[in-house]
Amino acid sequence: MRRAVLPSCAVALVVLLALGVSFGSGSATALDLFAPGTRGHDIVLGYRLPRVLLGAVAGAGLSAVGAAFQAVLRNPLAEPYVLGVSGGAALGATVAIALGLEGAGLFGAAGVPAAAFGGGIAATGVVWTLVRAGRGGGASILLAGIVVNAIAGACITLLEAIAEPGRIQSLVWWLMGFLDVPSWGQLAFVAAYVAGGLAVLFADAARMNLLALGDEPAESLGVDVRALERRTFFACAAVVGAIVSVTGLIGFVGLVVPQALRRMVGPDLRLILPASALAGAATLVACDLLVRLLEPTVHTALPVGALTALVGGPVFLLLLRQRARV
Repeated sequence: MRRAVLPSCAVALVVLLALGVSFGSGSATALDLFAPGTRGHDIVLGYRLPRVLLGAVAGAGLSAVGAAFQAVLRNPLAEPYVLGVSGGAALGATVAIALGLEGAGLFGAAGVPAAAFGGGIAATGVVWTLVRAGRGGGASILLAGIVVNAIAGACITLLEAIAEPGRIQSLVWWLMGFLDVPSWGQLAFVAAYVAGGLAVLFADAARMNLLALGDEPAESLGVDVRALERRTFFACAAVVGAIVSVTGLIGFVGLVVPQALRRMVGPDLRLILPASALAGAATLVACDLLVRLLEPTVHTALPVGALTALVGGPVFLLLLRQRARV
């Protein structure tokens, strides 16, 4: 199972990428990508491919960040959405959008991700400080995440109330968690943030494994625990902030995928992190494909964030119940 998990996740991702590009409005298929000058080529290259790639990048980042949070915080319920990191990033991005920083151009494309990154860092810092001060374990982590999400949600509501009428609809649409068609500039920025953050997490995978022994044993083996935690939180905030700035709030991908993989192949982060990235990418591409296939039936665009919450919410409650029995 351990030897097959990475190739299996990679094959699943490739298959779902091909399916995601092949299906949608219109009769274009993935093969039209190799037929320049045709209408099908324009549909695939201009609409389907960037949306599918955004789903893959977002799913990879959220899933790997969830696996890293669960290891560093030693809590299987840790996940960007639950911990309030996504909420903080959403608040930062909302401020940027309300101020009109999402305009075209290099600085416009970078402005919202930068604001989301700052919000994610602030939320992560608050949660980490509260947990470290309280030493309450899993309960304090969840309570801190709930408080941060509540504060971020209240601030976002206030910003919506005072924002220009022309921006309110875009803010509401964005907060639902849609995978819309990004510009190639947006996609490049998100991919760069995610790649940089995941590189840091992958490099620290072996050290994160030692945290399962506890702080003192890990430090006796040469791990600077506090520096590792700060580095991990910083990288996770960069990844989540970049993703949220473009997709809005998409929750529970970072909970379900790492948990499923951990039950199949064990807790080794050197395997779990890359497998989570591949499987998370495949999962979000599949969810987006399902949403697009349902559009002709429901006659409207559905938020992919609602679908992931419908799947991830019951999983979270199940895990919470299992921990209560321990």
